[in-house]
Amino acid sequence: MEFRLEVVQVPVSDVGRPKTFYTDNLGFVLDHDVEHIPGMRVVQLTLPGSSASVVIGTGPAPLSRRL
Repeated sequence: MEFRLEVVQVPVSDVGRPKTFYTDNLGFVLDHDVEHIPGMRVVQLTLPGSSASVVIGTGPAPLSRRL
C-alpha cells in the first residue's frame, strides 16, 4: 500500500496575502477560489508537478468542517 499526502489545510484570517505569496513567490497554481457564503472563502493551490495541494480558508467554522 502506498500513502500520499494530497491536501494540507491551513486556516487563515486573510486569504489574499497567502494566496499572493504562494502564487507570485513560490509558483503555485491557483486551482480553486470559492466564497461559499459571505466571509467563508476557500482557496486551493498546487505546485506544478505535485500531487499535493495547500488549501487556505476563512470563515466561522474550522476549515476541516468546511471541506
